[in-house]
Amino acid sequence: MTYGKANKNDIPLLVDLRIKYLLEDYGNLSEDKLTTITSNLYPYFEVHLNKDLFVFVCKDADIIVSCCFLCVFEKPSNPSFINGKTGTILNVYTKPEYRKNGIAGTLLKMLIDESENLELDFLELKATASGYNLYKSIGFEDAVSKYHNMKFIINSDNI
Repeated sequence: MTYGKANKNDIPLLVDLRIKYLLEDYGNLSEDKLTTITSNLYPYFEVHLNKDLFVFVCKDADIIVSCCFLCVFEKPSNPSFINGKTGTILNVYTKPEYRKNGIAGTLLKMLIDESENLELDFLELKATASGYNLYKSIGFEDAVSKYHNMKFIINSDNI
């Protein structure tokens, strides 16, 4: 098993793992949604990989068996993010036959090290029930805020 950062040659494997993650997280998706998501992922990775998206992977031979994504955002500085740079963790995924071997934890620690090198102020994520204890064991805390987490849906047909 080897650990490292994904590169452009890994994009087809990253698309595959992203789809596997989404199918586990959302359940069945229509063929139209899967086709649209897949076709959107290729150009997204081409533009963002190793710029403002960093993907940490574990490979068994030439196959990626686990990954985690770090999306870096830069915004105007404030007291909560003095450097103006934050990170969002997405798509922490390990193929079922490789789970419970510490792979995701190792990748997350690599991601945290990279976040420190990038001088991010904090990392955030939305934990699934199956990932919650892993994140807690690494040091993530439940976010408590005086603000309400809200969203405005632009195109409900895509949800």
